Amino acid sequence: MSIQTQADWRGLRQAATVARLALDALEAQVRPGVTTGALDAIAARLFARHGARSAPKLVYGFPGTVLISVNDEIVHGIPGARRIAAGDIVKLDVTVEKNGYIADAARSVVAGQGDPTAYRLVECALAVARAGVRVNEIGRAVEGEVRRQGFSVVDGLAGHGVGRTIHEEPTVPNRYDPRQRDVLTEGLVLTIEPMISVGSSKVLKDADGWTLRTRDGSLSAHHEHTLVITRGEPIVLTAAAA
Repeated sequence: MSIQTQADWRGLRQAATVARLALDALEAQVRPGVTTGALDAIAARLFARHGARSAPKLVYGFPGTVLISVNDEIVHGIPGARRIAAGDIVKLDVTVEKNGYIADAARSVVAGQGDPTAYRLVECALAVARAGVRVNEIGRAVEGEVRRQGFSVVDGLAGHGVGRTIHEEPTVPNRYDPRQRDVLTEGLVLTIEPMISVGSSKVLKDADGWTLRTRDGSLSAHHEHTLVITRGEPIVLTAAAA
């Protein structure tokens, strides 16, 4: 969506605040021995307190409140009985609907003590977007940084417009695509979400129909923010200062 009114700003900020609070609460509880289902229950209670709903459940029928993926699971992991072990990389992906507005954010967290590669993977970051820049420049920045760090961008997964539903135009690739001609305009709301792996860029889907994992079983990480494009620095709605 593109922000048009003060009501849009207010609605998006409220949804983004719930997403950030949920991620804070989940990250604080990621530790060896906790189940992904217990983490999901924490998110469900927080959503209920804030009058929010799970957008993946609402829009796509996802069988959980938030998406929790571990190690080689890249994204869309279903919470359940799995117990987190020391050193696991846990991806927490929270998409909130509140009063008709949607915000989307994700973090990758190492449970307990992990190996140096896990921490480097989690810390691998992305660049800034500004109005007037082509969307494919985001992909160029993400891909360049990921390769510089010695990791791989996962195939076929990308950021996207957001605001009134989960996936809106434009698609925001994590690689440079010369065919992508969209231009970032002032007020545009989108997510930037690099999904990266230590090894293969290829993806497999589990029999559950949701979970995506690396083909070679290598570790993966996922970060995401919802942001608004401006003529200067973007406004990161799901960051602490939002």
